[in-house]
Amino acid sequence: MYVIVVGCGRVGSELAANLSRRGHDLTVIDHVGSPFTHLDPAYRGRTIEAEPLAEGVLKRAGIEQADALVAVTNSDAVNAVVAHVARRVFKVPNVVTRNYDPRRRLLHEALGLQSVSTTVWGSQRIEEMLETPSLRSVFSAGNGEVEVYELVVPERWAGRPIAALVDQIDCSLVAHARGGRATMPRSDSTLEAGDLLHVAAPFEAAATLGRRLERGEA
Repeated sequence: MYVIVVGCGRVGSELAANLSRRGHDLTVIDHVGSPFTHLDPAYRGRTIEAEPLAEGVLKRAGIEQADALVAVTNSDAVNAVVAHVARRVFKVPNVVTRNYDPRRRLLHEALGLQSVSTTVWGSQRIEEMLETPSLRSVFSAGNGEVEVYELVVPERWAGRPIAALVDQIDCSLVAHARGGRATMPRSDSTLEAGDLLHVAAPFEAAATLGRRLERGEA
């Protein structure tokens, strides 16, 4: 796969190094004056020192042959424009952009871009750790609007039906595991201490589920 990474900060350099180690072809673009010091010495791709939106720079990087482009500069506006041009003008099949300021996520959404908001995602992870220590996020969709959580059933819930745990909570049961064997959960299944449940839910619903799990009250 040929990937263009626009932005050689901490995220861009780490991504480029990982993809390079996995055998992908890469070009990293960063602004004029960038020494590319963040790049791993083992990185074997190309580098282009230029403003990514300057005329001809994306073509020099081989965007017409690119399988993917990632825009991770420290400017939400630059990321959005580069990603939009890659998708709409050069028809790059896989484009991902990074969002820094949550107030500017609307720009990325309005352009229909697949984006990762590290600020939103990071703050939500910390909030989850503080408010729902009994839940562990194992899969995140989008920027964490919906996640799959793994929870361990405590002794206080033993002998009670799954339906009582999730009653009137905006969530979907994904799997119910016991003794290392997972099954599709049924609302009338009886819980045992140590069971693992995987539940898909938005954060607020997950927080409610976590509090119910810890208090033992439906």
